[in-house]
Amino acid sequence: MTESLSSTLPAAGPGGPAAPGAPGGPDGDRPPPARLAYDRHTWKETAHLLANLPVALVGFVYVITVVTLGVGLTVTVVGLPLLAAGLLGARVLGRLERARARALLGVRVDEPSRLPRRGGGFLGRLWSALKDPVGWRTLLYGFVRLPWGVVTFVVTLVSLLVLWPVLPFIVRGLSHADRAMVRGLLCPSDELERRIAELESDRGVVVDTAAADLRRIERDLHDGAQARLVNLAMGLGLAKEKLLEGQADEQVAAMVEEAHGEVKLALQELRDLARGIHPAVLTDRGLDAALSSVASRCTVPVRVDVDLTERPAPAIEGIAYFTVSELLQNISKHSHARSAAVEVWRTDERLLIQVWDDGRGGARLDGGTGMKGLADRLGAVDGLFVVDSPEGGPTTVTAELPWRDRAELPAAP
Repeated sequence: MTESLSSTLPAAGPGGPAAPGAPGGPDGDRPPPARLAYDRHTWKETAHLLANLPVALVGFVYVITVVTLGVGLTVTVVGLPLLAAGLLGARVLGRLERARARALLGVRVDEPSRLPRRGGGFLGRLWSALKDPVGWRTLLYGFVRLPWGVVTFVVTLVSLLVLWPVLPFIVRGLSHADRAMVRGLLCPSDELERRIAELESDRGVVVDTAAADLRRIERDLHDGAQARLVNLAMGLGLAKEKLLEGQADEQVAAMVEEAHGEVKLALQELRDLARGIHPAVLTDRGLDAALSSVASRCTVPVRVDVDLTERPAPAIEGIAYFTVSELLQNISKHSHARSAAVEVWRTDERLLIQVWDDGRGGARLDGGTGMKGLADRLGAVDGLFVVDSPEGGPTTVTAELPWRDRAELPAAP
C-alpha cells in the first residue's frame, strides 16, 4: 500500500502499454530461437534478406536524387522546397519499410507523430519539413542500406544454395542486424517525439471530456432548475393577477405555497449541480471531508481513510474526488456489495487512490460503467488506472495521479 504503481506496472500511454518490440517495450515480437529445422520464421527472414537488394537500390537512388537536386539547387528558389518535399517522401518510404519489417521480421515500431501544423503559412511549413529528424534519419537509412543490401543478398543466396543446413542460423544473425537498423533509424525520434504523440492523444481526451461535461451541465440546467423556475414564474404571475383582482383567498395562498416549494426544489437542484461541478466542501475542507460526504450518500457502508499531510493542487484534488465519486456510484448501482473502503495516500510524487468492495466483481474497462472514461481522464494527466475484479469479487480499483503542490492563493484585497 505504500509503493507507487509506477514501480510495479509497465509504463503506459493514452492508448495503453507500450507496443511489443517498440523501444523500451517488451520483446514480445522476438522470434523463437533458430534451429536446424526450417520453419515459417526462417523463410520470412530469408525473403526479407533477399528483398533487401532491390529495396535498398530504390532507396539509395531516391536519397541521392533528393540530396543532389535539393542541395545543388539551394541557390535557386526551388532548392529548399524540393528538399522539403524529398524529406516528406522519405517519411513515406520509412512507413513502407516499417510495414515490411513488421510483416517479415515481426518488428513492431511506433509510427512517428505527424509534422506539427505551424503557423506562418508556406515558410512555416517549409521550415518544419526541413528540420524534420524523422525524414533525415530515413534518408540516412536509405543511404547505408545499399552496401548492406548487397551483403545480405549475396550471403543469403549462397547460404540457400550451398550452406543450407545452417541457413536458419545465418539468416537469424543477419535479420537481427536488420532489426537493429529499423529500431535505431526508423523509430520515433526520441523520448520527446513519443511524448509529443502521447500529449496529442491526451489533448483530444481532455477536449472531449470538457465538451461532455458542458453538455451535461447544459442538460441538467435545462431539464431541472430552468423548468422549475419557469413554473415558479407562471405560478407567481397567476397569484399576482388574482391579488390585483382582490382575490386574496385560499387559492392565492395555495399558489404562493406551491411557488415556495418550487423555489426550494430549484435551489436544491442548483446546489446538486454545483456539487457536481466542484463541491464547496472540497474547496473549503479538502479530500478527507469531501470523500466522507460522498461515502455517506453511498448505499453501501464505506470506510474512508485519507492519509495526507497536505493538500494537492486543486486540479489533482478535483480529479481524485470525481474518480472516487464515480467509483462509489458504480458500487451503489452494480456491485451488490455489503461493505466498501476508500484509501488515499501519497508516495513520493504520486497520489494513490484505492477503492475496494466485496461485491460480485466482473468490472471491466469496457463494461459500460464509466471505467473507460475514468481511465482516459487519469491518462490525460499522466495518471494510471488499474482494475482488479475477478468474477465473484472482490473488486479493487487503484488509481495513481501525479502530485503537484498546492499554490498559495493571493489574499483578497
